[in-house]
Amino acid sequence: MINGTEAITTAALANALDVASLRHQTIAANIANAHTQGYVPQRVSFDAHWVQAQNALRQGGSLDASMLAGLTVQLTPMLTQGGQPMEVRLDTEVANLASNNLQYQALIKGLSRHMSLLMSAASDGKK
Repeated sequence: MINGTEAITTAALANALDVASLRHQTIAANIANAHTQGYVPQRVSFDAHWVQAQNALRQGGSLDASMLAGLTVQLTPMLTQGGQPMEVRLDTEVANLASNNLQYQALIKGLSRHMSLLMSAASDGKK
């Protein structure tokens, strides 16, 4: 696999899209189960994903697409201080869904531009 900037950018965008998709599914599940007795709402932990990448960068001294491909994303339960499931607040979940939708659209636009640049480079700028 190519370890250049283009491969890292593609891998980072692909991972970010995967996480955004998982976040969308998780928020939708929280909304769908808002009144289900015993349901434990969840959140997607994306911060841990990038902390792993930063640690790999510090240890290895470089970052390549294969490092990004091996990172994991975690679902974390939303619990109160006493360990009880938090109540699903529909207004908050819908706001989170709208925010995630905007982030997803921005990632798609970024990936589209990135692929356009690669296509242009591959064709020597000719269409």
